[in-house]
Order: sequence, then C-alpha cells, then structure tokens
Amino acid sequence: MTLTELLITAWLALAVVFTFVWVDQRSTGNAGMVDAYWAWTLGLLGPWFAWHSTAEPVVRLMMAVMPLVWGLRLGTFLWARNHGKPEDGRYAQLRLEWGAQAQYKMWRFFQIQVLFSMVIALGLLVASRRDTPVPQPLILLSALIWIVSILGEALADAQLAAFKRDPVNKGRVCRSGLWGWSRHPNYFFECLHWAAYVPLAWGAEGFWLALLPPAVMAFLLLKLSGIPATEAQAARTRPEYADYIRTVSPLIPWPPRRSA
Repeated sequence: MTLTELLITAWLALAVVFTFVWVDQRSTGNAGMVDAYWAWTLGLLGPWFAWHSTAEPVVRLMMAVMPLVWGLRLGTFLWARNHGKPEDGRYAQLRLEWGAQAQYKMWRFFQIQVLFSMVIALGLLVASRRDTPVPQPLILLSALIWIVSILGEALADAQLAAFKRDPVNKGRVCRSGLWGWSRHPNYFFECLHWAAYVPLAWGAEGFWLALLPPAVMAFLLLKLSGIPATEAQAARTRPEYADYIRTVSPLIPWPPRRSA
C-alpha cells in the first residue's frame, strides 16, 4: 500500500466512525462520548501503520503496541467517566453558543478532530516508514518516555477521580498530588506521549514531521479545545479556581507559587 493510500484509508475510516458518533449524539444529546472514540481510533492507527511498515521488527512492534495501549487506557477511562452522565460542560456550552446550527457545527467539529488525529499520527507514520535501523539508545529513550507518559497520565486521572469521589470536595478545586503542581497534568503527559515517537523517527526521511504531533497536541490543549474550554467552565462553577490559576502552572508540572 502506498503512503497516499495508507493515509487516505485511515482518514476515511476515522471520518466514518466519527460520523456514526455524531449520529449517536443526535439521539442521546450527549457529545461527550466522542472523547473516548477519539482516543480509541487514534490508538488504532498505530497497528494500522505498523502492519504496512517498512521498519525493522522492533520498531514495528513498538508502533503497534505503544499507541494501542495508550488509546485503550485513555479511551476506556473516558468512556467510564462519561457514560450515563450529563453531557460534559464544554459540549453543552458549544450547543448553547451554536444555537440552531448546533448539529451541523457539531458534525464539522467532529470531522476537524479527525483531521487533527491524522496530523498527530504523523510521528507514527514517519517512524513506521523508515528503512534504516534505529540506534539502541533511541529505542530505549522512546520506551522510557512512553512509560513515563502512560504512568503519569494514569496517575493524574486516578488522583482527580479519587478527589471527585469524596463528597466533601464537591465544588472545590483538586490540588492533590500532580494537580498541585500543574492545573492539567493529564494534558502534560498527553503531549509527552506523542514525543515518545520522535526518537524512533530520528534520521528518517521527513523526520521533522515527527516533531509536529507533540507541538500540535500542546497547541490544541493550550489554545483550542483543552485548557480554554475546561478552565472557562471551572471558573464559572468554582470560586477557588481564580487563585488556582494564579498559583499553579497551566501545563508543565512545577512547584506552585504562594497563594495571595
């Protein structure tokens, strides 16, 4: 399969899946489930690219396993968190802002997510299409970054979930563990995960494309659908959040400043 055929097939498959998710949200009135499908489908691109890879066996194995494990863990966590619950405040706010055009704009929003998924998957694609061996230190570095990112994101998710389960914390801001050093540690480790494929692409043709996924992910989370929407919702519902913004790093874990 040529590179063009590989990309077009992946894009069409994701576009169809996200259209079905859009149809489902029309009947349920809950668009939040798209987050789980986003993680699952993006994770599945790893095995798809690995199946058609020209790289050495160890790189093909890493391309197949690492994104898949990431996608299964995150997608399943998001599904369990959102299924049967009221719609996420971010999507509810979008419906309110879009008014009569909400359904069409929601479909367009979902399809834009597909396009960003294809950009984020470029690191996987570049590494999978290389025809030269990857030096052993770079393979180990890739594995180390991946392990840290997976464990860090899982820990951040678990700490926030434990905080929310305690009724005493209703309406309050989580500062437990990693959340005392970063307002969005899960997002930080999300960006770190996509940096794990950069060492595997080092020296390959089009290596610079492998630098785009962590940068694009950081841009999305910092400027578009991640932090701005999440923090706007939190600021409306939690009085403590203004001080949290003043004292805690937005993304990269860092010792907090002293509260005013």
